[in-house]
Amino acid sequence: MNTGMIWDIALTVSVWALPVLLAVTLHEAAHGWVAWRLGDDTAYRAGRVTFNPFKHIDPFGTILLPAILLFLSGGRMMFGFAKPVPVNFWRLHHFRRDTALVAIAGPGTNFLIAMACALALKLVNPEISTFQAWIYLNLQNCLWLNVLLGVFNLIPVPPLDGSRVLMVALPPRLGQRVANLERYGFAIIIGALFVLPWIGSMIGLDLNVFRWLVGIPSFIVANFIASVFGVELNL
Repeated sequence: MNTGMIWDIALTVSVWALPVLLAVTLHEAAHGWVAWRLGDDTAYRAGRVTFNPFKHIDPFGTILLPAILLFLSGGRMMFGFAKPVPVNFWRLHHFRRDTALVAIAGPGTNFLIAMACALALKLVNPEISTFQAWIYLNLQNCLWLNVLLGVFNLIPVPPLDGSRVLMVALPPRLGQRVANLERYGFAIIIGALFVLPWIGSMIGLDLNVFRWLVGIPSFIVANFIASVFGVELNL
């Protein structure tokens, strides 16, 4: 591996790693903070209401999965998740309402970060210097990843945040059925991310569920946010 290749890899990682850490750290911290303010201090006592990324890192979701996606996409995309913040929903002041608020806090924070990144992009000129170009790439990737994480977590499949909202929106009996899927949730997500696209490639069908449910909606939302603030994205 020559010096130029090493430099390219280091540059690619540097403009994706910081946005991933920011997105997943603030997402999880927001869950914990809102739960704490609404009556459950489980996450606070566990030290998870913090901006310290090392408190939220998951070996697979924060390190291995982003590295795999970065490699498979040729350096064009990275995505990850952190350790879920512990929340005792039964300790919340109003179970149904506050459960939904705690769940929405994560994706909501991601969308707010995306808007802040869009605003910051107006203040950076990548043509002035290499450093500003590096900052611009970080902000653009941060906007994209936060929208991606926000949209992904709104999918109503346990243990994603959208499922919590669905659970309390449905009648109790139906909500419990959704909750019962949580034991299979991780397998469902991994299957949708990797197994279905692989099967589709073998039989000649587009089974990339992630692209249809997350990628395309995220692309639309990210470009909408950018247009509101008068900036253009190169995604």
